[in-house]
Amino acid sequence: MVRAVAVAAVAALALASTASAQQFNNGIPAGWTCTGTCGTSTANGDVPLAPGGGTQYGWVSTANSQEEGINLPGVGGSGEATNGSRLRSVVFNATAGDMLSFKFNFVTSDGSGFADYAWARLLDGSGNPLTTVFTARTTPEGNTVPGFGMPALPPGVTLNPSTVTINPGATNWAPLGNSSGSCFNGVGNGCGNTGWVNSTFTIGATGQFIMEFGVTNWNDTAFDSGLAFDGLSVNGIIIGPPPTSTVPEPTTIALVATGLAAVGAVSRRRRAA
Repeated sequence: MVRAVAVAAVAALALASTASAQQFNNGIPAGWTCTGTCGTSTANGDVPLAPGGGTQYGWVSTANSQEEGINLPGVGGSGEATNGSRLRSVVFNATAGDMLSFKFNFVTSDGSGFADYAWARLLDGSGNPLTTVFTARTTPEGNTVPGFGMPALPPGVTLNPSTVTINPGATNWAPLGNSSGSCFNGVGNGCGNTGWVNSTFTIGATGQFIMEFGVTNWNDTAFDSGLAFDGLSVNGIIIGPPPTSTVPEPTTIALVATGLAAVGAVSRRRRAA
């Protein structure tokens, strides 16, 4: 009986840690804020689950978004941003030298002349921009990641792979709405997806932060684009609803402690016998 209690306690601890490590399994976490069109998805069409992620990932899309002014300052190129969407995390704490990491997949049905783009950037706890940590942009040739004409990524950012071209034509993805499975001007003009890419960033100063994921149409509101992401964490601890922690609840800790204490008592009695 004692052994069963201990095993159950350890199993409960493992389950608590595993559940807290899956960011979007239960939808967008409480406290995250969406402007425009955001959601979560299981593996869908040309966008599978993120490697090492949960049973769902988060996404933002320009499809069905009427939000204007959702864009990234400092973007170059001929034209202008139109409609977009963004999702911001809860406020989280980090210390200088901590490692921020996440995975992303940029999906675009647009093409040459309509350079839609996506980004992730770190904000301070009040929502003021600090630094851009990922960019992607529709282009018919060259690298989709990092995006051309976008703000330069700081030295602390590492992408794996470091540069990414598009998987041409791979746009079958429900969050694109009516643009799912389509390509402006045909395959070979920039439409497709990047596949999952890992981004890490060394935080430079101790403080409170917010992570922002965004996507924007460029030059028109047709042929939508989106960004899938998962695994946003600091030093491997997933950022979810507040409080951000993988520490089990007190009842779980108590159960583990009781089980382990009981096992110890049995061991002592056996040695005494």
